[in-house]
Amino acid sequence: MAKLLQAPPKFLPPEWHIANKTQYASAESQRSRSERLVAESQRLVDEIEKTTQKTQSDVNKKIEQRLDEIKFWKQELDDKLEQIVNETEVLLTFKTRLEKALESCKEPLFIAQECLLNRLNRSAKYNLEMDLKDKFTALTIDNYCSNLTNNTPDIRYARNVVKVEGNSVSPEDWVDFSNVNIEKADKQRNNSLALRALIDRILSQTASDMRKQCETVNIAFKNRVKETKDAKNKLEIHLAKVMDEITSQEKNIAALKKAIIDKEGPAKVAHTRLETRTHRPNVELCRDMVQYRLISEVQEITTNIQRLKDTLAQAEVELKGLSRRQLSLEEEIQVKENTLYIDEVLCMQMRESISINNF
Repeated sequence: MAKLLQAPPKFLPPEWHIANKTQYASAESQRSRSERLVAESQRLVDEIEKTTQKTQSDVNKKIEQRLDEIKFWKQELDDKLEQIVNETEVLLTFKTRLEKALESCKEPLFIAQECLLNRLNRSAKYNLEMDLKDKFTALTIDNYCSNLTNNTPDIRYARNVVKVEGNSVSPEDWVDFSNVNIEKADKQRNNSLALRALIDRILSQTASDMRKQCETVNIAFKNRVKETKDAKNKLEIHLAKVMDEITSQEKNIAALKKAIIDKEGPAKVAHTRLETRTHRPNVELCRDMVQYRLISEVQEITTNIQRLKDTLAQAEVELKGLSRRQLSLEEEIQVKENTLYIDEVLCMQMRESISINNF
């Protein structure tokens, strides 16, 4: 209460003026900083606005140029795709000729020719269609970008867009890609034209080549069957040896275990003797030669038992390895038996029905 009744502190006029000047200086400093910040902010806003407009204008121009390029290459790809489709239709006519000529052939040649014709032109046609699909998508995207303005409703900020995508390509690579597809399409089309001419020449050689190939395959089958039988016989010999060694190792392990057990008697006797002799009275508790020999005996037996155990551990490891080898050999013999059944029984009997006539 006494403090509350005290008069407030009093200051001299100079102190009052100094306090006021301090306030003025602080306010002026703060205001100056604020004014500078406002001016700098306005300059920054103006600068960014100009830069944004300039950049946007440049981007609009680039998009227009890009649209023209995409339209050009899309037209090129459309033309090449049309050529490939037309050529494929012509090639189908030749395919029909081939099918009629090859009716007398058996399944091996028929399947090979069918696969060849079915796959012809597929790569070039696929690449053109995929390139056209990508061009259409790019055209749609860039058309959308071209139509964007500052007043478009769905424009927005996006994260991490100011970067070059790692999987993007250069304009040169972009042009080269379509060029390569067109060149491949031309090459494939030319190959197709050459193939049609070649078909007429090779039909007369096909029957002879097939007979020769059939005979070569038959010989290869016979040789392979003989090799497989030889390998199977050798595997069976090795399996028999491994089985004998497994029996021998099992006997060895049993002998080692017995030897370890047999050492327990002498070890217990030596330990008992040492313990019993500790009860000798007075001066009879002498470190005589018997004492030293018993100690040596215990150490010797302990060392020998450890050696036997180490050898037993190695023998058990070897037995496991032999067992794994047994399983491996048995599996491999089974594989060889299956191979012989496929090659000698199934394939060779099927090939007996092959008959190749002239076209």
